Amino acid sequence: MLRKHPSTTHDVDVYSVLLMSLLLGLGSPGHGTAQPTPERPADHGMGAAQPAFPAPVEPEIEEREPSVTRGSITIEGQKVDYQTTVGDLILRDDEGKAKARMTYVAYIRTGVKDPAERPVTFSFNGGPGSASVWVHLGAFGPKKALLDAEGMPVGPPPGRLVDNPYSLIDATDLVFIDPVETGWSRPAPGEDAQQFLGYSDDVAHVGDFIRLWTSRNDRWTSPKLIAGESYGTTRASGLAAYLQDVHGMYLNGICLISSVINWQTKVFNIGNDLPYALILPTYTATAWYHGLLGDRYPELEQALEDAESFALGEYASAMMLGDRLPAERRAQVVERLGQLTGLSAEYLEATDLRVEIFRFAKELLRKQGLTVGRLDSRYTGSDRDDAGERFEYDPSSAVVTGYYVSLLKDYLQRELGFRTDEPFRHSAGRRVRPWNYHEKDRVEGYNTNAYANYAETLRAAMHKNRHLRVLIMSGYYDLATPYFASDYTVDHMQLDPELREHLKVEYYRAGHMMYVRDRDHLKFRRDYLQLLQDIRSEPSSEVGRGADEEH
Repeated sequence: MLRKHPSTTHDVDVYSVLLMSLLLGLGSPGHGTAQPTPERPADHGMGAAQPAFPAPVEPEIEEREPSVTRGSITIEGQKVDYQTTVGDLILRDDEGKAKARMTYVAYIRTGVKDPAERPVTFSFNGGPGSASVWVHLGAFGPKKALLDAEGMPVGPPPGRLVDNPYSLIDATDLVFIDPVETGWSRPAPGEDAQQFLGYSDDVAHVGDFIRLWTSRNDRWTSPKLIAGESYGTTRASGLAAYLQDVHGMYLNGICLISSVINWQTKVFNIGNDLPYALILPTYTATAWYHGLLGDRYPELEQALEDAESFALGEYASAMMLGDRLPAERRAQVVERLGQLTGLSAEYLEATDLRVEIFRFAKELLRKQGLTVGRLDSRYTGSDRDDAGERFEYDPSSAVVTGYYVSLLKDYLQRELGFRTDEPFRHSAGRRVRPWNYHEKDRVEGYNTNAYANYAETLRAAMHKNRHLRVLIMSGYYDLATPYFASDYTVDHMQLDPELREHLKVEYYRAGHMMYVRDRDHLKFRRDYLQLLQDIRSEPSSEVGRGADEEH
């Protein structure tokens, strides 16, 4: 390393001088000369003491040059021109210190005269620890991964990218966000990644990103929506409150895709019987799809109606009785469970009437040597052997990963022109484990047990912002976030009756990513368009409750 000596213009190799001094014994012990240290530099005989060697300085993280391209697509016979930006935003603390760099992909329709009339949707996947791959190339964006009409693979991976005829770019601008530690989003040098890996921290940083993007792009007066999938629905519920309370940004709409906002409804802990009842209708749908319910139910809806009624009635009551359940009644429950799940009486007895999700996925088609998918139970796979308690992998997850991730990476680099040698993390995996659900992450006075329940956060946001519209999308074949568990959550939100029409639930004949199936993707688009229409129909002059309160 070459340093400029303060009293000369010649370059001096400090390390060479030190080495020569040692060889000549100029600074060795016994010669009355102190040893050079970073705190006490050596006197090189040039008449002045040298400054201490500076400590290494962490480089400042920077926003990379954004890539801006133009595109067009035809949707319902109308040509739509748009501009695509792939870029970064740096999140900073109050002192201006960089905390993280977050990467996004934004699609903005061109030729719009008044941005205030143009909605913008901020969208992300879940995990936690997932990049916004699937909502981008599956649900909303102008490009999609090609699957067949039922959402099954077409040829070998990685497949190919095609125009998305069900994209929402004609009706709303789109911003896809990769939270920190996903995609190309990273903590700033020297920053502990753990500060981003928890409910409150994640909500704050994604919320700050939305605030900054909105300011940079002059979109404060645009109608703003958030669309989250899976854990992204948990994040979206928190963002509704955070954006209101911290940034004064009141959302117009929230779309919860495969919702989980009360985690007690899906965590199979000993002593928590609720998930067993709420997942039962999805077990019934799965067994019906794979032909294991015989001819008892010609139509899926008939089977689901019976399963829902049994789940909330006799089945829930039987589990509440526990060991006090009479033998005769127990036998009746086992028989009915078998009729609704396709599982044997022996297996149901062995599980004490309680079949958790991974056992079901392994057991249902065990005799055929097959497993069913967790994210979408229409998909099947096979394991090394058929004797295990759970599958080796999720067949549905394997398909969507193989047919989305490589296509997105190629699309971002080759077509959209954003190149970097950094690895793109479609999933952060163990980097985000454990995810923090501390007391500080809970709403004071509400969430005092071990289960994260952010339905209350959403309710409070809807009560405060009485124009907020919420759309919940649920797939019948979704074992990960069962539709009936989402229904139960909605039914227990204690929402003001005047606001109940502001929350709508739609159902689809696919799984967690219902948009992989063509007919459901079309319905997905129409349901979202209806959400936008409902937002536009909100009276702008109405004075809400509390408008005359003093501030």
